[in-house]
Amino acid sequence: MSKTAIYPGTFDPFTNGHIDLMQRTLKIFDEVIVAVAPSYKKQPLFTVKERLHLIRESTKNFKRLRIESFSNLLIKYAQKNRSIAIVRGLRAVSDFEYELQMALMNRRLDSNIETVFMMPSEEYTLLSSTLVKEVASFGGSVKGLVPEVVEKALKEKFKRRV
Repeated sequence: MSKTAIYPGTFDPFTNGHIDLMQRTLKIFDEVIVAVAPSYKKQPLFTVKERLHLIRESTKNFKRLRIESFSNLLIKYAQKNRSIAIVRGLRAVSDFEYELQMALMNRRLDSNIETVFMMPSEEYTLLSSTLVKEVASFGGSVKGLVPEVVEKALKEKFKRRV
């Protein structure tokens, strides 16, 4: 039986930290689904369609990876895809409380789907999509923090705003 994991997130924008976690996840699971969620709480910079495109371009050489979007309850999406795990990144202690609450709720909804917490490589511990957007919005360099295609897309987005 194939072991599938869901790696959900808004990925706005997709960073090298996300790639790091994906690579680590692929070492453990047979298939990884990068599941792009709409963001109802935040105002995303990129549309879901743009985020899917940027992730696909950034990961086109990866095997055993699917990139999709979803708009329903995550646990329902995981069930539909016969996933055995949801992968979440923990960068700092500040992430833990929220992620723990989500994991416990998901377990309550379906105890057969585990939540797996993964730590990023040290170089990405403090990297967040929010920080990347802020730096890029002021014309700062995000080289090395995001894939090249994302760096170009950020420059293009913020060029229009000036």
